[in-house]
Amino acid sequence: MTEGSVGRPITRRQTARLVARATADAILWIGTWQSASWLLFARAAWSASTPPHTQQDSTTNLGTSSMTRPDPYRLPHHIRPTHYDLQIEPDLTAHSFIGHEIVTLSVTEPTSDILLNASELEISSAMVSAEGQQPKTGTVQMDDEHQRCRISFPQVIPVGVWTLHLAFRGTLNDKLRGFYRSSYKDSHGVLHTIAATQFEATDARRAFPCWDEPQFKAIFAVTLVIDPSLTAISNSRVIEDRQEQGKRVVRFAESITMSTYLVAFIVGELVATPPIMAQQTPVRLWSVPGKQHLTAFGHEIAVYSLNFLADYYGIPYPGDKLDLIAIPDFASGAMENLGAITFRETALLLDQRTATHAEQGRVADVVAHENAHMWFGDLVTMAWWNGLWLNEAFATFMEMLVVDAWKPQWERWTAFGIARAAALSVDGLLSTRPIEFPVRAPKEAEAMFDVLTYEKGASVLRMLEQHLGPTVFRDGVRHYLTAHAYANAETTDLWVSLGHASKQDVPALMNEWIFSPGYPLLSLSVDTPSTLTLRQQRFTYAKDGPTTASPSATPHWKVPVQLRIVTKQGVETRRVLLGELERRIPLPHDWTSILANEGGHGFYRVRYSTDLLAGLQTRGLDRLDPVERFNLLNDTWASTVAGMVAPADYLALTEHVHGERDPHVWAVMLGSFSTLHQMLAEEDRPLLAALVRNRLTSTFADLGWAPRADERELVRELRGDIIRALGTLGRDETVQAQAAEAYHALQTQGRPIDPNVIPALVSILAFTGDEARYEEFTRHFHEATTPQEERRYLFSLAAFRHPALLERTLLKTLTDEVRTQDAPFLVSSLLHNVYIREKAWEFVKTNWERMDRLFPKSGLRRMCGGIVGLSTPELERDVRQFFSTRKIDLGGKSLEQYLEQLHIAVRFGERDRDAIRTVLARKTS
Repeated sequence: MTEGSVGRPITRRQTARLVARATADAILWIGTWQSASWLLFARAAWSASTPPHTQQDSTTNLGTSSMTRPDPYRLPHHIRPTHYDLQIEPDLTAHSFIGHEIVTLSVTEPTSDILLNASELEISSAMVSAEGQQPKTGTVQMDDEHQRCRISFPQVIPVGVWTLHLAFRGTLNDKLRGFYRSSYKDSHGVLHTIAATQFEATDARRAFPCWDEPQFKAIFAVTLVIDPSLTAISNSRVIEDRQEQGKRVVRFAESITMSTYLVAFIVGELVATPPIMAQQTPVRLWSVPGKQHLTAFGHEIAVYSLNFLADYYGIPYPGDKLDLIAIPDFASGAMENLGAITFRETALLLDQRTATHAEQGRVADVVAHENAHMWFGDLVTMAWWNGLWLNEAFATFMEMLVVDAWKPQWERWTAFGIARAAALSVDGLLSTRPIEFPVRAPKEAEAMFDVLTYEKGASVLRMLEQHLGPTVFRDGVRHYLTAHAYANAETTDLWVSLGHASKQDVPALMNEWIFSPGYPLLSLSVDTPSTLTLRQQRFTYAKDGPTTASPSATPHWKVPVQLRIVTKQGVETRRVLLGELERRIPLPHDWTSILANEGGHGFYRVRYSTDLLAGLQTRGLDRLDPVERFNLLNDTWASTVAGMVAPADYLALTEHVHGERDPHVWAVMLGSFSTLHQMLAEEDRPLLAALVRNRLTSTFADLGWAPRADERELVRELRGDIIRALGTLGRDETVQAQAAEAYHALQTQGRPIDPNVIPALVSILAFTGDEARYEEFTRHFHEATTPQEERRYLFSLAAFRHPALLERTLLKTLTDEVRTQDAPFLVSSLLHNVYIREKAWEFVKTNWERMDRLFPKSGLRRMCGGIVGLSTPELERDVRQFFSTRKIDLGGKSLEQYLEQLHIAVRFGERDRDAIRTVLARKTS
């Protein structure tokens, strides 16, 4: 599953997935230390010495004898489903559905009760039967609090194979979870309804009674009874399509053995592309009528990635067909239902003629990510939600591998640095958690879909792959998938397979990374002319966080460090596995500079002594790879926010970025300038604007407005970023005027302009816009012809500076004008806008109950990430009081992390605002 994202994506996961995946087209740059609150966004302690399956034993092995003290969120294991025969009949007009199911059960202990999951369903009848046994009718008792139902029988059900017969009904809800309704208007303004499913993590129980836990895998045979004018899609191919009593009855082939959260059914007016074969698998894309011309790009990467993955995994695709379906209303980015992957329209459909490089990258990444799940997640599934990272981190890792092979010129592993930076930001909090973390209640499972699961998990996998070697790593993955096909697995199972392939002690290397929170900061210094000292400590933004003062004060990791040592004779690469807190390494006598984290694959930060940093600068930052320059800037900025580096030193480092042509490196610098924009008072922002112009003007002069014929796609992306920053953060009046002229020519004369520049024009014109411009952009939002254009103009409505206009945007979030999938992110954008944030916060407080009812729960959680933008002491106090008084629980550690990020932002401003103002004044005098 891919987390929902906001606006302009820099894809991966952001989740969002979020600046790890995306930042809003309409929003000013958000600092990379702060941006993880978009992702999607007290110390967690789980001893690495305790295997994860041991943590679960008390809750997973519940038979009849243990029913005296059951876990209210877990089902007993003495009854297991093996096959579901499921028939669903939705009524898209009445927003309801009726269903019948026959579930084959394996009963291993005599019982008089059947306990299973059901929520928001009315079960009208329940009966069990078995060969040679009298059918038994049961009494149904619902447990709404724990989303379960108990079916009690007057006689004991003996050990054996039984079939459970259930009849039920439910509502096609508008919460974008379970079996829900989505709507769209056609070209004539007629409203149409689609019924779609979103079951991960624990919402299959809202569509049919079931054993809604990953371990209870079964085969599913689905039949959908629909209006004859509609289309039905499920996980497998259609084996029967007949008319019966005025209805269309569509029966699908049996699925593979899989978990309930992967079941899917979609009903509505949908149109498919002709199939393209990926080996033996037909691949089609589905959309609402009128959008088929937007499918070619997604279709191409879908076929390529399925072929690539089958080869990489060494296992054929496990389904009998693959459909990718664009849904108008969808809470997440996409969902890996086997054979029937569902997507937000922005994550699947685009016009290649008008899409930006970043928008194309998002679609490619998300499609590859979901296809990777067909094996890693669907074929082999985590045993419980604490192991979610096994699914999501690996799919995130694979999406980069696939797209990098498909489009090597995109340099996706460099782009992944932004995703890794978002994970480093959250994992630098005291309120972070381990990648694998205990999960009990459904809300806790939902909160696991965050930047730590996706980006940190993928980062440590990439680090491990580079340490073991790509071929050895791939062989270990193949071993794991083959050993656990059609079953469930734990983290330890993956380590066993990777250890089998590498002949190394993988648990000893990786357990600290997976089962402990945080990551190391490596400090480098030269204590004698020929000795380099490496020290590791846990990085935190908190001044009273863990240090190296005592071995028990912080965990220490086995850190694969790759050093590049430049000498007068050449360049030497040295690999070190740092397992202790400090190590001294001999140096060649003629060394001139040292770089740690060569290649940029390590999940840690690096702090150089003054002389080592000077050596890198003297040699020239352009000698470093883009990802190495990215890490150097990003690590220095993070240390600045943490109070370990003076702001003047960081701003001096940004002077060395002249000539940079990688947009990801620029993203760090522009993100840091955005954070300063949030921190400074309005009267001081012109000083920052002058600094921005100083840093960007020469690059803009070189790039110009129009691309060159031989220009790399990444340079085209950079042009848009530089223009946007100059016109907003830099307040460059010439660029603002040229942007208005270019936009006018585009709208009135159809003058061609590079698609990568158009979002910059929209952002600048929103930043400088008046009421007439607001009305114009609102109209373009409603009349947009592609999902990307619609989203671009929608989020531009949160980027204006006039409070009265921004208040109108706030009101739109509670109306039908803005889809509930987008409204929470729009509110979050407004909370970050310094010209409306106080009023936006009052709006949230006033309308909290309404938002809680209206918005999807995942969206509400992401909306709350916007509080990080309320970075004044007064607002922080009010935010803490509100959430404390209301006793709001967002699940997991989400709220705790948002509040800590807010506190860090406030403390940074209080500590360094005067020093930054002084530096800016000196630079512009």
